[in-house]
Amino acid sequence: MKELLENLNVLISDFTKDSAQQAENANKAAGTRARKASLAIEKALKEFRKLSVEVSKK
Repeated sequence: MKELLENLNVLISDFTKDSAQQAENANKAAGTRARKASLAIEKALKEFRKLSVEVSKK
């Protein structure tokens, strides 16, 4: 679980950096990276939810 949370923090910081570059500088490549990161965040959050439910049932 700890490893998953660390991965989520990295993904979120990458998304934040790239989305800011797109918004401020109209950087198209950064927008692509931000969209890709958002999909990875979504998958990681689903995994977190699954693990969280398992832990709460114990």
